[in-house]
Amino acid sequence: MRAIVCKEFGPINDLEVQEMEDPQPNANEVVIDAEAIGVNFPDGLLVQGLYQVKPPTPFVPGMELAGTISDAGEKSGFNVGDRVASVCMIGAFAEKVKVHKSMVMPIPQDADASEITALMCGYGTAHHALKQRGVLKPGETLAVTGASGLTGLAAVQIGKAMGAKVIAIASSDEKRKICEKNGADITLGYDNLKDDLKAATDGKGADVVFDVVGGDVFHACSRAINWNGRLLVIGFADGDIPKFPVNLALVKGYSVVGVFWGTFTKKEPEVYAENMKELFGWYTSGAIKPLVEKKFKLEEAAEALNHIHDRKARGKVVLVP
Repeated sequence: MRAIVCKEFGPINDLEVQEMEDPQPNANEVVIDAEAIGVNFPDGLLVQGLYQVKPPTPFVPGMELAGTISDAGEKSGFNVGDRVASVCMIGAFAEKVKVHKSMVMPIPQDADASEITALMCGYGTAHHALKQRGVLKPGETLAVTGASGLTGLAAVQIGKAMGAKVIAIASSDEKRKICEKNGADITLGYDNLKDDLKAATDGKGADVVFDVVGGDVFHACSRAINWNGRLLVIGFADGDIPKFPVNLALVKGYSVVGVFWGTFTKKEPEVYAENMKELFGWYTSGAIKPLVEKKFKLEEAAEALNHIHDRKARGKVVLVP
């Protein structure tokens, strides 16, 4: 089989396509023939050695896929031919992927594999952030930065599904129009963000801020949050990890809350399973629908990652072997 290999931490363009032996499952594992492989911002950080965790090199990046089981261990509970999706910290950028049964979930036979990959990390992160970490309530105001990217659009859609008023923040008219089409009640740019957020919330500030950008955007948001608000730290697409003046949390009475979806899935697997059940229910009912923006060939993995890291992505980016 073919796989994308990171031989050592470095530039994204150093990724290589290699022929590897087909994986063989043990009793509790399955092998999935990938129909679609999700590409995520953390994948690019991982290969550059910039992520919170660093796997031993060489390794195959990629953390989510959807496809059909081609080989199944006798204790896996799955059969050859089952359509499934899975998440894994690494290993998904390949034609065949071996995963433990605990990380495999059935998907409908007619489900779009590319859309399903979006429900895993991107929508999974946004859902966990808003439900468990932000405890978003119906009627509250949610502000989403980086709102035209996959995780941002997921937060917009999920926020609406949870009954919130959603303010989407994006850098261009084109991106803001995408946010509107995906349910945003109000759209804003980054210029004068603090003042605009306060104006859009009658001076109160947002109840929950979902921030994937960091840097100056984080600082603006940290000054435009309501009393008892929650500032969710999702990531740092801007590349700048901000230093937070904790006196703001003291005098303004809000919380700064970290969100790390990968660790959550391992430490709280039962809650994660319930989250995915709810997400799939919303997807089936049409309450949420991932925007699949672009598909790349497997060998174009570096191009796909650069597309995301250059902040050109509008929704989900996938690899199709």
